[in-house]
Amino acid sequence: MATSNHYAPLFRSSVGFDRVFNLLDNAQRARSVNDWPPYDIVKSGDDTYRISIAVAGFARRDIDITFQSNLLTVTGKKQDATAEGYLHRGIASRPFEHRFELADHVRVDRADLGNGLLAIDLVREIPEALKPRRIHIQVDPALPTAASPAQIEGTKAAVSNNE
Repeated sequence: MATSNHYAPLFRSSVGFDRVFNLLDNAQRARSVNDWPPYDIVKSGDDTYRISIAVAGFARRDIDITFQSNLLTVTGKKQDATAEGYLHRGIASRPFEHRFELADHVRVDRADLGNGLLAIDLVREIPEALKPRRIHIQVDPALPTAASPAQIEGTKAAVSNNE
């Protein structure tokens, strides 16, 4: 049963989030029925992530990883092997493709293949120009300064004593 989410109410109170709503729609539509091979996504630090994909039986030459425009694509296609000699073939070798939408400023740091797991490390690096910075407030010497709170309290006390 497919459900459809309508984001129209959110459009009324948000500006510039079109890409987020498109990602949500695409993720729902493009979700494959078959999630083979299985994978994990782990947040390993404040700005680091790891995607682990179980690729038992696939060699390095059988797997392709591409990253373009915030889309990480992992495909696998096993080289054709002769079927003779097998009495039972239980290790899957069918082709696969996984797509992962990555946030802005997330890049692939490295990829390792070992013990039947493909591990892809991701790092979020926000450029210095986009990081929050403290703005110093300057005082214009031409403007009159307001009375300090201590002077106001002193004036209130003098009026109270005279009454």
